[in-house]
Amino acid sequence: MAIDPVAVQLGPVSIYWYGITMTTAFILGTALAYLYATKSKIDPEHILNMLIFIIPAGIIGARLFYVIFNWSYYQNNPSEIIAIWHGGLSIHGSLAGGLLAGYLYIKKYQLDFWQVGDIFAPSVILGQAIGRWGNFFNQEAFGGPVSKEFISRFPEFIQNQMFIGGRYHHPTFLYESLWNLLVFIFLVIFRPYRRFHGQLILLYIGLYSAGRFFVEGIRSDSLMWGPFRAAQVASLVLIGLAVYGLFRLRTKSAGEEQEEFATEDTEK
Repeated sequence: MAIDPVAVQLGPVSIYWYGITMTTAFILGTALAYLYATKSKIDPEHILNMLIFIIPAGIIGARLFYVIFNWSYYQNNPSEIIAIWHGGLSIHGSLAGGLLAGYLYIKKYQLDFWQVGDIFAPSVILGQAIGRWGNFFNQEAFGGPVSKEFISRFPEFIQNQMFIGGRYHHPTFLYESLWNLLVFIFLVIFRPYRRFHGQLILLYIGLYSAGRFFVEGIRSDSLMWGPFRAAQVASLVLIGLAVYGLFRLRTKSAGEEQEEFATEDTEK
């Protein structure tokens, strides 16, 4: 039996599992970014102030991206455009919206863009790993049909939730969540060994995009850009930009920056 997407009903107010999942992701991501900011030369209060703009901008961007690529449905159901509790948030749209808001804040307060990006990178991928479970509760972001034998390798609660339209489906939400978790662990372990500002955020972009490209190929509900899957096109572009950025920043990194990273995490 599938899980009810409504976690709690308080009179006319419905609290959805999707919202609980996303809120958890935001809280844990914020706490981690604040922790890393305290170990850097950036006032951690900037992190909290920045998130006041980044979070709503990310949600708006995520919804706009999804609605644009599903306009044939939303033009006939305009009331559903704001119903984000029903799901339908694009990660690439969220990253674009959040990045724009963050960039404007960083520019205003003359912070180091790449240093701030490195602070946020582990938080973002952790939030994505958790956020994919919102798709699980809403029975979305799943893959093509699979056999009973294949799905039986997964826990029963996942089997039940992936039984959609009379057939079992690939739990692609789980594949991406696990990949994101691995990327998060890698970034946390690698952080003390980074050699220049921007290395973490670019590694995040490249590694996440690589995993997303392959998972997207299994999904059955992809947003399409003509004959192409929009997320795969975006992933290839981001991988290219990440590789280019890593080589570009590496050549510009200075020796004193490397010494700074060696002591940054032990200052406090």
